[in-house]
Amino acid sequence: MAKNQKIILSGDRPTGRLHVGHYAGSLKRRVELQNSGEYDKIFIMIADAQALTDNADQPSKIRENIMEVALDYLSIGIDPAKSTMFVQSHISELTELSFYYMNLVTVSRLQRNPTVKAEIQMRNFETSIPVGFFTYPISQAADITAFHATTVPVGEDQAPMLEQTREIVHKFNSVYGETLTEPQILLPDNQACLRLPGTDGKAKMSKSLGNCIYLSDSEEDVRQKVMSMFTDPDHIRVQDPGKLEGNTVFTYLDAFSRKEHFAEYLPEYADLDELKAHYQRGGLGDVKVKKFLNSVMQEELSPIRSRRAEYEKNIEQVYEILRDGSSTAKETAAKTLEEVRHAMKIDYFQDPAFLEEQKRFQDSKEE
Repeated sequence: MAKNQKIILSGDRPTGRLHVGHYAGSLKRRVELQNSGEYDKIFIMIADAQALTDNADQPSKIRENIMEVALDYLSIGIDPAKSTMFVQSHISELTELSFYYMNLVTVSRLQRNPTVKAEIQMRNFETSIPVGFFTYPISQAADITAFHATTVPVGEDQAPMLEQTREIVHKFNSVYGETLTEPQILLPDNQACLRLPGTDGKAKMSKSLGNCIYLSDSEEDVRQKVMSMFTDPDHIRVQDPGKLEGNTVFTYLDAFSRKEHFAEYLPEYADLDELKAHYQRGGLGDVKVKKFLNSVMQEELSPIRSRRAEYEKNIEQVYEILRDGSSTAKETAAKTLEEVRHAMKIDYFQDPAFLEEQKRFQDSKEE
């Protein structure tokens, strides 16, 4: 890999369709970064192997969602001419890198990883943790380093994972010499996007909780979900003062609304601050605010729906994009693996010096 290149690696587990939480947290930013012209290479991974670490007994679930996630990527504006989309399980080099990195990480360090601890608790694994799931921070390090990624755009919940990758890079380079690239995390600019809540007000938007607005939802689906959103439970009458904290509708407005939306859909307010102030002092009903949010969300999601519809007409094209991208990704990862094997001095049959060393060793024994 050429020095001083700026490279992005990002991805998602194909356990279901992607939702606006993914979009606000990282997907929208990926498209902006892709189109910025600041990066030399961008790799976007469908992390099916990682998804299998806690779905090994239902591979059909992963299989069904490979194309769904690919369609989501393309519909938000990921451009195959600018970004390499690939399927993780078809890059066998990632598995080999993971195996080598396992020797650089202790069990206790994995147990202390806050993201792993939270995920284990959420899934009620307790003592029945699949080894693959337990070690997925190491797998993630392999994904990132295989492409010499310098930048990883993720949500704040993934910060501990990236820190573990950086530790692995430091350890590898200190033991075997400067080989791997240390990545930097790139968090969303908008604080409201760091962790978008579910439509029911729960802290996490989750497919299993049924509180998601999906990128592929129809216009009517989006409208119904917005209009049923959790607000302030004490804001019973229009004249009642309303609270913003924990009010899902205003969290979504923080994440998605722009000043021009007010001129278009709610001209009696100059901006979101004015709307919030009116809600807090009373005299503004939830329905009016939700209708405004619906207009904002429809404007955001409409072009995404349109692009998806076009790609759905030509699934063969999506298949080719994934196949070609996986081939490109495999070539890149293979070069990194060569560098790693050489640094670890296990490239016996690619290194002519190995045979000379063995000859000298045998000669020394005979003397």
